[in-house]
Amino acid sequence: MSEKLQKVLARSGFGSRREMEAWIEAGRVSVNGTIAKLGDRVEEQDIIRVDGRTVSRRRQSGPKRRVIAYHKPIGEMVTRNDPEGRATVFANLPFIANGRWIAVGRLDINTAGLLLLTSDGELANRLMHPSVEVEREYAVRVFGEVDQAILLRLQSGVELEDGTAKFDTIVDGGGEGANHWYHVTLREGRNREVRRLWESQGVRVSRLTRVRYGPIMLNRALRQGAWRELDPPEIEALLAAVGMQPEPAAESAPRRPRRRPPGARPRKRR
Repeated sequence: MSEKLQKVLARSGFGSRREMEAWIEAGRVSVNGTIAKLGDRVEEQDIIRVDGRTVSRRRQSGPKRRVIAYHKPIGEMVTRNDPEGRATVFANLPFIANGRWIAVGRLDINTAGLLLLTSDGELANRLMHPSVEVEREYAVRVFGEVDQAILLRLQSGVELEDGTAKFDTIVDGGGEGANHWYHVTLREGRNREVRRLWESQGVRVSRLTRVRYGPIMLNRALRQGAWRELDPPEIEALLAAVGMQPEPAAESAPRRPRRRPPGARPRKRR
């Protein structure tokens, strides 16, 4: 059964499906000795090479699916290489064999909070894809006067330069004076969307933290710049949110009965 080339590469852990499409268009991928083109499909017996190196059958079937939650601090970039030499989130991540960490979306340099990263490019693609509409939640501190009319406009829809945007929910988080906290949710990840929505109403965002991505919450015990590996139930919740199936559980070898040494008496149960 054939599959789209970019999907196979994403599952192999090279990057998200969108990144793989860019690699194919750049001529970095070949199939059976021929430079691949976008739209190509491959079968199990096809020989795939990336930058001249053969992608092993084992890798094509996909490395072990891993997901980590990283508490991104302000000042770090969600990129592998920054031309200006600024710190990146990838410098603090654990080593991963037969693949690489793929960021699920981005947080800008002035935004802190939950960033998910995975070894599974297909999972990353689905979590980010607009059609799946995975909910994101942010804690945002704003500076300026906010009345009920502004809150209603932000939930009914505001016209931005790249189209209409809105918050699904806005919950008052308290505060004093001109500084006030809100918890907002939305189901897309356009560039600086939360900030731009508030700024469209003449309100400045003074602090922004992502506290949830889909079913995964930012653990308050997780300090900034630290990461934790998601456990199997959390990964299953992510997969369910995007309509993917969990990996089949590996069959464990049957336990051998322990033998008593010759002449040993059976232990008495108390």
